[in-house]
Amino acid sequence: MAIAVDQPTTIARPRPVRKALGWVSPSAWSLLIILVLWELSVRIGNVPAYMLPAPSVIGQEFIDYGHRLLPNAGVTLFEVLLGFTLSVLISIPLAVLIVYSKVIERTIYPLIVSSQTVPMVAVAPLLLTWFGYGMAPKIVIVILQTFFPIVVNTVMGLNSASREMIYLAKSMGASNWQVFWKFRLPQALPSIFAGLKLATAMSVIGAIVAEFVGANAGLGYVILVAGASFNITRQFAAIILIVVIGIAFFAALEQIERIAMPWRRIAR
Repeated sequence: MAIAVDQPTTIARPRPVRKALGWVSPSAWSLLIILVLWELSVRIGNVPAYMLPAPSVIGQEFIDYGHRLLPNAGVTLFEVLLGFTLSVLISIPLAVLIVYSKVIERTIYPLIVSSQTVPMVAVAPLLLTWFGYGMAPKIVIVILQTFFPIVVNTVMGLNSASREMIYLAKSMGASNWQVFWKFRLPQALPSIFAGLKLATAMSVIGAIVAEFVGANAGLGYVILVAGASFNITRQFAAIILIVVIGIAFFAALEQIERIAMPWRRIAR
Protein backbone atom coordinates (compact mmCIF):
# COMPACT_ATOMS: atom_id res chain seq x y z
CA MET A 1 0.00 0.00 0.00
CA ALA A 2 1.53 3.26 -1.13
CA ILE A 3 1.68 6.01 1.39
CA ALA A 4 1.28 9.49 0.04
CA VAL A 5 3.98 11.76 1.26
CA ASP A 6 3.20 15.44 1.30
CA GLN A 7 5.61 17.41 -0.77
CA PRO A 8 7.28 20.22 1.16
CA THR A 9 5.67 23.51 0.34
CA THR A 10 8.04 26.02 -1.12
CA ILE A 11 7.74 29.64 -0.08
CA ALA A 12 7.99 32.02 -2.97
CA ARG A 13 10.77 34.42 -2.29
CA PRO A 14 10.78 37.87 -3.82
CA ARG A 15 13.06 38.16 -6.75
CA PRO A 16 16.06 40.45 -6.30
CA VAL A 17 14.87 42.76 -9.05
CA ARG A 18 11.38 43.06 -7.58
CA LYS A 19 12.82 43.60 -4.12
CA ALA A 20 15.13 46.31 -5.40
CA LEU A 21 12.32 48.05 -7.25
CA GLY A 22 10.21 48.07 -4.11
CA TRP A 23 12.64 50.47 -2.46
CA VAL A 24 12.08 53.09 -5.13
CA SER A 25 9.36 55.55 -4.18
CA PRO A 26 6.34 56.06 -6.47
CA SER A 27 7.29 59.72 -6.93
CA ALA A 28 10.66 58.66 -8.32
CA TRP A 29 8.94 56.38 -10.83
CA SER A 30 6.58 59.18 -11.83
CA LEU A 31 9.53 61.54 -12.34
CA LEU A 32 11.34 58.92 -14.42
CA ILE A 33 8.28 58.39 -16.63
CA ILE A 34 7.87 62.15 -17.13
CA LEU A 35 11.53 62.51 -18.11
CA VAL A 36 11.31 59.62 -20.59
CA LEU A 37 8.14 61.02 -22.18
CA TRP A 38 9.70 64.47 -22.26
CA GLU A 39 12.83 63.17 -23.99
CA LEU A 40 10.87 61.13 -26.54
CA SER A 41 8.46 63.97 -27.31
CA VAL A 42 11.28 66.41 -27.99
CA ARG A 43 13.25 63.91 -30.09
CA ILE A 44 10.32 62.64 -32.13
CA GLY A 45 8.75 66.07 -32.61
CA ASN A 46 12.08 67.72 -33.49
CA VAL A 47 11.38 70.51 -31.00
CA PRO A 48 14.24 73.06 -31.12
CA ALA A 49 16.29 73.53 -27.97
CA TYR A 50 15.47 77.25 -27.77
CA MET A 51 11.82 76.31 -27.23
CA LEU A 52 12.00 73.15 -25.10
CA PRO A 53 15.34 71.44 -24.48
CA ALA A 54 15.42 67.70 -23.85
CA PRO A 55 16.38 66.42 -20.38
CA SER A 56 19.63 65.04 -21.84
CA VAL A 57 20.52 68.51 -23.15
CA ILE A 58 19.79 70.02 -19.73
CA GLY A 59 21.97 67.37 -18.13
CA GLN A 60 24.80 68.29 -20.49
CA GLU A 61 24.32 71.92 -19.46
CA PHE A 62 24.89 70.90 -15.85
CA ILE A 63 28.14 69.25 -16.87
CA ASP A 64 29.36 72.17 -18.98
CA TYR A 65 28.12 75.05 -16.80
CA GLY A 66 27.98 73.42 -13.36
CA HIS A 67 31.00 75.35 -12.14
CA ARG A 68 28.89 78.52 -12.46
CA LEU A 69 25.49 77.13 -11.53
CA LEU A 70 26.47 75.60 -8.19
CA PRO A 71 28.04 78.78 -6.68
CA ASN A 72 24.93 80.76 -7.66
CA ALA A 73 22.77 78.04 -6.15
CA GLY A 74 24.81 78.42 -2.95
CA VAL A 75 24.03 82.15 -2.88
CA THR A 76 20.29 81.49 -3.23
CA LEU A 77 20.42 78.74 -0.60
CA PHE A 78 22.17 81.08 1.85
CA GLU A 79 19.50 83.75 1.31
CA VAL A 80 16.74 81.19 1.85
CA LEU A 81 18.21 79.67 5.01
CA LEU A 82 19.16 82.97 6.66
CA GLY A 83 15.88 84.68 5.79
CA PHE A 84 13.84 81.67 6.94
CA THR A 85 15.75 81.39 10.23
CA LEU A 86 15.31 85.08 11.02
CA SER A 87 11.63 84.83 10.07
CA VAL A 88 11.12 81.97 12.54
CA LEU A 89 12.91 83.89 15.29
CA ILE A 90 10.62 86.86 14.68
CA SER A 91 7.32 85.17 13.85
CA ILE A 92 6.92 82.62 16.64
CA PRO A 93 7.59 85.07 19.54
CA LEU A 94 5.27 87.56 17.84
CA ALA A 95 2.56 84.90 17.61
CA VAL A 96 2.98 84.13 21.32
CA LEU A 97 2.57 87.83 22.13
CA ILE A 98 -0.57 87.97 19.98
CA VAL A 99 -2.07 85.01 21.84
CA TYR A 100 -1.25 86.31 25.33
CA SER A 101 -1.91 90.03 24.77
CA LYS A 102 -5.27 91.35 23.58
CA VAL A 103 -3.73 94.76 22.91
CA ILE A 104 -1.16 93.34 20.50
CA GLU A 105 -3.79 91.11 18.92
CA ARG A 106 -6.02 94.10 18.17
CA THR A 107 -3.23 96.39 16.97
CA ILE A 108 -0.57 94.21 15.28
CA TYR A 109 -2.54 91.25 13.95
CA PRO A 110 -4.73 93.28 11.53
CA LEU A 111 -1.59 94.99 10.20
CA ILE A 112 0.02 91.60 9.56
CA VAL A 113 -3.03 90.42 7.62
CA SER A 114 -3.30 93.66 5.61
CA SER A 115 0.40 93.54 4.72
CA GLN A 116 -0.20 90.45 2.60
CA THR A 117 -2.43 92.38 0.19
CA VAL A 118 0.65 94.18 -1.19
CA PRO A 119 2.51 92.12 -3.84
CA MET A 120 6.13 91.49 -2.97
CA VAL A 121 7.16 92.53 -6.48
CA ALA A 122 5.86 96.03 -5.72
CA VAL A 123 7.79 96.25 -2.44
CA ALA A 124 11.08 94.83 -3.72
CA PRO A 125 12.20 98.00 -5.62
CA LEU A 126 11.64 100.09 -2.50
CA LEU A 127 13.77 97.73 -0.41
CA LEU A 128 16.53 97.91 -3.01
CA THR A 129 16.42 101.70 -2.79
CA TRP A 130 16.64 101.62 1.00
CA PHE A 131 19.14 98.78 1.50
CA GLY A 132 21.08 98.74 -1.78
CA TYR A 133 21.86 95.76 -4.02
CA GLY A 134 23.63 93.63 -1.42
CA MET A 135 22.37 90.70 0.63
CA ALA A 136 20.22 92.75 3.03
CA PRO A 137 17.19 93.41 0.74
CA LYS A 138 17.06 89.72 -0.27
CA ILE A 139 16.95 88.63 3.38
CA VAL A 140 14.25 91.21 4.18
CA ILE A 141 12.13 90.04 1.25
CA VAL A 142 12.42 86.41 2.36
CA ILE A 143 11.35 87.41 5.88
CA LEU A 144 8.37 89.40 4.59
CA GLN A 145 7.41 86.51 2.33
CA THR A 146 7.49 83.85 5.05
CA PHE A 147 6.50 85.41 8.37
CA PHE A 148 2.75 85.54 7.61
CA PRO A 149 2.06 81.76 7.35
CA ILE A 150 4.24 81.11 10.40
CA VAL A 151 2.48 83.73 12.52
CA VAL A 152 -1.04 82.73 11.47
CA ASN A 153 -0.52 78.99 11.94
CA THR A 154 1.24 79.48 15.27
CA VAL A 155 -1.58 81.68 16.57
CA MET A 156 -4.16 79.11 15.44
CA GLY A 157 -2.22 76.28 17.06
CA LEU A 158 -1.73 78.07 20.39
CA ASN A 159 -5.41 79.02 20.51
CA SER A 160 -6.48 75.42 19.82
CA ALA A 161 -5.59 74.27 23.33
CA SER A 162 -8.60 73.08 25.31
CA ARG A 163 -9.76 75.66 27.85
CA GLU A 164 -10.87 72.89 30.22
CA MET A 165 -7.37 71.43 30.18
CA ILE A 166 -5.83 74.85 30.85
CA TYR A 167 -8.24 75.48 33.74
CA LEU A 168 -7.43 72.04 35.17
CA ALA A 169 -3.68 72.68 34.95
CA LYS A 170 -3.99 76.06 36.64
CA SER A 171 -6.23 74.62 39.35
CA MET A 172 -3.43 72.14 40.15
CA GLY A 173 -0.94 74.97 40.61
CA ALA A 174 0.67 75.15 37.16
CA SER A 175 2.17 78.52 36.26
CA ASN A 176 1.56 80.29 32.95
CA TRP A 177 4.97 79.15 31.71
CA GLN A 178 4.22 75.51 32.62
CA VAL A 179 0.83 75.72 30.89
CA PHE A 180 2.51 77.08 27.77
CA TRP A 181 5.43 74.63 27.71
CA LYS A 182 3.55 71.46 28.68
CA PHE A 183 0.09 72.02 27.17
CA ARG A 184 -0.21 74.84 24.65
CA LEU A 185 3.04 74.33 22.75
CA PRO A 186 2.79 70.53 22.24
CA GLN A 187 -0.74 70.87 20.91
CA ALA A 188 0.31 73.76 18.67
CA LEU A 189 3.28 71.95 17.09
CA PRO A 190 1.30 70.41 14.20
CA SER A 191 -0.03 73.82 13.20
CA ILE A 192 3.38 75.45 13.68
CA PHE A 193 5.07 72.91 11.42
CA ALA A 194 2.30 73.31 8.85
CA GLY A 195 3.14 77.00 8.71
CA LEU A 196 6.86 76.27 8.55
CA LYS A 197 6.38 73.87 5.65
CA LEU A 198 4.40 76.47 3.75
CA ALA A 199 7.08 79.04 4.56
CA THR A 200 9.80 76.83 3.04
CA ALA A 201 8.25 77.20 -0.41
CA MET A 202 7.56 80.90 0.17
CA SER A 203 11.17 81.50 1.20
CA VAL A 204 12.50 80.13 -2.09
CA ILE A 205 9.98 82.24 -4.01
CA GLY A 206 10.98 85.34 -2.04
CA ALA A 207 14.67 84.82 -2.73
CA ILE A 208 14.12 84.37 -6.47
CA VAL A 209 11.83 87.44 -6.65
CA ALA A 210 14.49 89.50 -4.88
CA GLU A 211 17.14 88.32 -7.33
CA PHE A 212 14.88 89.14 -10.26
CA VAL A 213 14.52 92.73 -9.12
CA GLY A 214 18.20 93.38 -8.50
CA ALA A 215 21.16 91.06 -7.96
CA ASN A 216 24.56 90.14 -9.31
CA ALA A 217 24.49 86.50 -8.14
CA GLY A 218 22.00 83.74 -7.43
CA LEU A 219 19.79 81.47 -9.50
CA GLY A 220 17.34 84.28 -10.22
CA TYR A 221 20.21 86.30 -11.65
CA VAL A 222 21.26 83.28 -13.77
CA ILE A 223 17.73 83.00 -15.17
CA LEU A 224 17.66 86.70 -16.11
CA VAL A 225 21.05 86.62 -17.81
CA ALA A 226 20.24 83.38 -19.63
CA GLY A 227 16.90 84.80 -20.76
CA ALA A 228 18.59 87.90 -22.16
CA SER A 229 20.78 85.68 -24.33
CA PHE A 230 17.90 83.28 -25.18
CA ASN A 231 19.70 80.39 -23.47
CA ILE A 232 16.60 78.40 -22.53
CA THR A 233 18.64 75.34 -21.58
CA ARG A 234 20.48 77.26 -18.86
CA GLN A 235 17.20 78.68 -17.61
CA PHE A 236 15.81 75.15 -17.24
CA ALA A 237 18.96 74.07 -15.41
CA ALA A 238 18.58 76.96 -12.94
CA ILE A 239 14.88 76.18 -12.45
CA ILE A 240 15.71 72.54 -11.69
CA LEU A 241 18.19 73.66 -9.03
CA ILE A 242 15.51 75.90 -7.51
CA VAL A 243 13.15 72.91 -7.33
CA VAL A 244 15.88 70.78 -5.75
CA ILE A 245 16.52 73.44 -3.09
CA GLY A 246 12.82 73.67 -2.28
CA ILE A 247 12.32 69.89 -2.06
CA ALA A 248 15.45 69.37 0.03
CA PHE A 249 14.42 72.16 2.42
CA PHE A 250 10.93 70.71 2.78
CA ALA A 251 12.28 67.19 3.36
CA ALA A 252 14.71 68.44 6.02
CA LEU A 253 11.88 70.20 7.83
CA GLU A 254 9.82 67.01 7.76
CA GLN A 255 12.67 65.18 9.48
CA ILE A 256 12.80 67.88 12.15
CA GLU A 257 9.03 67.52 12.58
CA ARG A 258 9.37 63.78 13.20
CA ILE A 259 12.02 64.42 15.84
CA ALA A 260 10.04 67.21 17.53
CA MET A 261 6.80 65.19 17.62
CA PRO A 262 7.71 61.54 18.28
CA TRP A 263 4.23 60.80 19.64
CA ARG A 264 2.70 61.28 16.18
CA ARG A 265 5.09 58.71 14.71
CA ILE A 266 4.20 56.24 17.47
CA ALA A 267 0.48 56.84 16.91
CA ARG A 268 0.84 56.13 13.21
